[in-house]
Amino acid sequence: MKIDINADVGEGIGNEKQLLPYLSSCNIACGGHAGNKKTMRTVVNLAIANKVKIGAHPSFPDPANFGRQPMPFLSNNELLNAIKEQIQELANIVSSSGANLHHIKPHGALYNMAATNTEIAEVVIEAVSSISKALRLVVPFKSVIETLALQNNRPIIYEAFADRNYNDDYTLVSRDNKKALLTQPESVFQQVYYIATTKNIKTLSGKVLPIKADTYCIHGDNKEAIAITKYVFNNLLERGIGIEKR
Repeated sequence: MKIDINADVGEGIGNEKQLLPYLSSCNIACGGHAGNKKTMRTVVNLAIANKVKIGAHPSFPDPANFGRQPMPFLSNNELLNAIKEQIQELANIVSSSGANLHHIKPHGALYNMAATNTEIAEVVIEAVSSISKALRLVVPFKSVIETLALQNNRPIIYEAFADRNYNDDYTLVSRDNKKALLTQPESVFQQVYYIATTKNIKTLSGKVLPIKADTYCIHGDNKEAIAITKYVFNNLLERGIGIEKR
């Protein structure tokens, strides 16, 4: 068995050189919540060197809140243009580096809102479609954006979170809850291994739900991201599960 492990990178942490060898995909911040041309170019080059698939990680244009707060005062058209600009900025850098942009994964509040809000999901899908019909869109299972993407014949990648707890409706436990994050390498590995081998997820309440997962996210801005990712990578290999490099 082989699986895909991704992380959100280029967000100012500076751990990409140590992190990317243990990943098969990455989502590069492209100026909305973090990142600039310099950081994008640096991470793109590291991704190419490590044979890691390159994705764009657009967000609400709100670096002050790291893209983790809704922006209800932003019109749909303003949001559409902001997402398009972010993706295109990274796409230009990827192309000039001789590589291909593989996927798009919204960040933070944009990701969470697109999972439940039809208007936001439609804006994200329109933005991605305007860049390329071939770009894959990373979506959570049982989400609004998944349904709309399939209806619009968009290629999708199902994502499960390695280091986040789930509610019984497949949404992520709010970061306001101290149990939102899995911070121990063993816990993160166990969640990945359980999903990969059973096709189920255990929610915070203890409920077991079926889930589809093509890729597993470990947050790159976690203080222990390198230790966690290395532990997951090595323990998967010990159990005969590799990761899908480009």
